[in-house]
Order: sequence, then structure tokens, then C-alpha cells
Amino acid sequence: MSARFQELDWRQTPMGELSLRRRYDPLFRAEVHEIKLGDEFLMSSLFTAAEIEMSRLALAQTGGTDLRVAVGGLGLGYTAEAVLEDDAVGSLVVVEAMAEVIDWHRQGLIPLGPTLTGDPRCRLVHGDFFAMVGAGSGPAPEPEPEPFHAVIVDIDHSPTHVLDPGHAGLYTPEGLRHLRDHLLVPGGVFALWSNDAPDEGFTELLGGVFDRAWAEVVSFPNPIQGGESSNSVYLAIAPGA
Repeated sequence: MSARFQELDWRQTPMGELSLRRRYDPLFRAEVHEIKLGDEFLMSSLFTAAEIEMSRLALAQTGGTDLRVAVGGLGLGYTAEAVLEDDAVGSLVVVEAMAEVIDWHRQGLIPLGPTLTGDPRCRLVHGDFFAMVGAGSGPAPEPEPEPFHAVIVDIDHSPTHVLDPGHAGLYTPEGLRHLRDHLLVPGGVFALWSNDAPDEGFTELLGGVFDRAWAEVVSFPNPIQGGESSNSVYLAIAPGA
């Protein structure tokens, strides 16, 4: 068993204080890794079911082999790892705005770091995912990406609860059209994680930009609350499928 609590790293970033923590949780009887931005939890290894299921749901909508996939947001790496578990994936680019998080993976401070950095299909890129898809103003990754079979996003808490005001542009008709332009058509897939219940208005917004759009609810045990919790996964299919 590890020490009950350890702060593995702490950095001051333009978005606030970023910390990586490891602790032993006696309720789960497990070692837990957490990333915090200020007082907000960005990611916890306690609850990863929806992030993993999002990757599986998105890839289930694609066809063929040698798929090109982009993931917006690295976090603890569970979304990216689930993508790499699919043998049909030929390449994966993971775009992360915080270079510190990429460093933690490369240094092995995060358990999935060696898995991601050791897979030749996977590339961790520092940059603004929102700028990459034409919906943000930060530094976009270089070079300009080729179109993807699937774009999977796990950054903000929800379309209405964003980590930074600069992210809000993605969740508009114009921002979603820009993202759609980075998908291979016909049939490119966009998937988005949300901590909130499905938002009917946002699903309708997606449906106005894509051919098909819907939300899936992913439930998982939550012993802390003595029952179940759930997250939402939005899925949208580019025109022409």
C-alpha cells in the first residue's frame, strides 16, 4: 500500500494551479490518481467508466481499418488507452493544452503513461485542441492535421460548464461545423463526454450540424454516494453516412 496521500507534482499554469496527487482510498481499497486545477477535479482514476465507454461507442460507429483518431484532452489517459485497445486504429493523436500533463505521462508519474508513450500509433501533442478544430484562439498544434475518422473530446465538464471561456466557441453551430470539417466524410464520428445529464438543446444543436446525433447515458457504481452515478456521451455522425 502506498502512503495515504502524496502530491506527485505541482505546477503554476496560465489556467491556474495544476497538481497531480496519489492517495490510497480505503473505501475502494485502491490507489487513486487525481489531477486538480485549482479546487476543481479534472480527472480521477476512481471514475473512468464513461471515458472508456465513450471511446468504444465512437469507434463502434466507424468502419474499416487503419483508422485515424484524435482525442481532445489527455488527463489520466483512459480515453486514449481505450482507443488504442481497438486493433482497427492505425494512428492516434492526443491534443493536450497543458504541457505539464504530457510531461507526467512521459515521466511515468501517471500509471498509463508508459502504455501511451510506448505505443507507436500514439502521439501526444501540446496545443489547443479548440484552435486545432477552428473553435479557439490558442496555439494550434503543428502541422495541420489530416481529416480523422473519429474525434473524441474529453475536456470540459459539459457543453455549458467549460474549464475556460475560450472553449465555449466549440459548442455553437459555427464551432461544430469547424470540427465537422476535420472529419472524414461520409460517416466521420464526433464524440463528447459530459458530466451532466443529456441536454436536449445541445443534442438538437448537434443534429442541425451532423446527419445524426444522440446522447448515451453511461452509469457506473459509486460507493461514495451509496448507489450509481452517470455521465453522458454525445455522438454525432458526419453527413453522407
